[in-house]
Amino acid sequence: QVRLQESGPGLVQPSQTFSLTCTVSGGSITTNYYYWNWIRQPPGKELEWMGGIRGSGSTYYSPSLKSRTSISRDTSKNQFTLQLRSVTPEDTAVYFCTRGSRAGTEHDYGGQGIQVTVSS
Repeated sequence: QVRLQESGPGLVQPSQTFSLTCTVSGGSITTNYYYWNWIRQPPGKELEWMGGIRGSGSTYYSPSLKSRTSISRDTSKNQFTLQLRSVTPEDTAVYFCTRGSRAGTEHDYGGQGIQVTVSS
C-alpha cells in the first residue's frame, strides 16, 4: 500500500513563495516507471496538473505554471517537494501529491490534500 502525505503552510501572503512536501511510504520515488505529481483544485474548479518528477529525477511542468514552479526531491527521505513562487489569491487551492503512470491528474495513489490559502 502506497501512502502519500502532504505537509506545508496553510496560509501564504501574496507575492510570497511557499513549499509543500510530499512524504511517500510503501513505495520508492526512485522507481522509474512512475510520475510523482502535484495537482491542485481551486475552489469551484477542476483538478489542475502542476508538474511532476519521475524516478529518474526528470521534471515536467505545466506550461502555464512553469515559470513559477519547481519540483525537487530528497531520495534519502523518500520525499518530493513543490515550490510555487510569486503567488496570488488565484493560487488558493487544495494541493495534492499523487502517483501516476504519466504526467497529469490521473493517479492510482494520492494524498488527502492540503488547503493553501493566499491572502494578506
